[in-house]
Parts: sequence; C-alpha cells; structure tokens
Amino acid sequence: MTRTVHLAGDSTAGPKSRAAAPETGWGMALPYYLDDAVAVANHARNGRSSRSFVAQGRLDAVARDLRAGDVLVIQFGHNDAKVEDPERYTEPWTSYTEHLARFVDVARAAGARPVLATSVERRRFDDAGRAVPAHGEYPGAMRALAAREDVPLVDVQRDSLALWHDLGPERTLHLFFHADDGRRDDTHFNPPGAGAVARLVATGLLTAGVLGSHEVRRLDEDVPDAWFRWLDDEPA
Repeated sequence: MTRTVHLAGDSTAGPKSRAAAPETGWGMALPYYLDDAVAVANHARNGRSSRSFVAQGRLDAVARDLRAGDVLVIQFGHNDAKVEDPERYTEPWTSYTEHLARFVDVARAAGARPVLATSVERRRFDDAGRAVPAHGEYPGAMRALAAREDVPLVDVQRDSLALWHDLGPERTLHLFFHADDGRRDDTHFNPPGAGAVARLVATGLLTAGVLGSHEVRRLDEDVPDAWFRWLDDEPA
C-alpha cells in the first residue's frame, strides 16, 4: 500500500523551476532515498514561514491531501526569523511554536504522523574554519515542542551543521548554490547539496521509526546529478 510523505517548508526544501536551476530543494532529492511504495508530496515553497504558510491557506491545502498513515514533515525557521517582515516573522518560543503546533494538530486530525524537522543550516564558518550555527533559538524551540507534544524530531540543523563542519569551508562550496553565472548563495543548494540533506532527512525518518527499513533505500549512495528534474514553470 502506497503512503505519502508530505513536506511543509520553505525554499530550502521546495521544488524549483528550470529557470532557477541548478538551485535545488532537498525535497526534490528525497524520493531517491525512499522506496517506490512511498510517494513524496512537496508542498514547500520559496519564502514561506510557519506564519505565512498558514495565512496563505497552504496548510489547508495540505490538510485536504493528507490521508491516514501518511507523514507530514514540518520544517520552518529560515523566514520566521525575518523580524522586519510582520507577515512572516514569528518569535521562537511563542508564535513560532504556536504555528508549528497547528501543523501537528492538522496531521493528527487526518490520522497522519507529524514530524518536526529543524532547519537545515546555512554555510557559515568562523575564522578557524568551524561551522557556525545561524538559526538562533528556533531549533531549540522546535526541539522543546517535539518533546512536549511527543512528536518525532529529525534534527536536520544539528546533523547538517556537523556535516558542514566535517567537510569544511572549501568542500561545502560544492554543495551550495554557487553558479557559473556569478550567483552566490550560502543558504540554498545545488543537486549534490540537496542530495546530502535529503539523505540526512531520510536517515532521520528511519532512525525516529517514522519510516521502516523497507521504506528507505540507497542511503550509502549519492544522488546522481542526471536523476534530478526541474519543473517547467515556477510552482504555484
């Protein structure tokens, strides 16, 4: 029986158009690590925070698609921190966790399994070459909510920070969106970077017991660049 992993999040996870290539969301790579009996519905979109995703009716759309036995992976934080933008900003320990709790409630009401995923880290290093966290108190607030509400947690922030630290400043350049035309972006990914984060997510879903070993595959492989597909148009 096929079930679906739904993704609710921002541009780090979302699908991209051909015009944006080679920028790649990690959600585009996730199916490579899942069995064919597990579908992926990527509802993540550029620029969204937990607040704006709800306000724009996108959580309602996710709710209509959820079925019993499905999984809803919830990853917000990058845009929640934009204090200058009241339509997106949330305070970590109050409005952020309140909005996240709405996603949890929607999943549970549908008989689906909610999963909280901390935000993937940006590429930031100090002068000694150590990877530096960039998300302030948002990951901690999400961890506390997961513990309080007994929701599985995939700690992408922790795991990606450790990976960036192991790889170092130079090798991580090959994972982020540094294009030949001069575009430089230490938040978003190219195909190898999206694949690396998707593997962290798939591994986390397996470790948390959200997916079974028969539903996850190829965790020892990199996603081939030729496997990726971009949309013809910007996602609605």
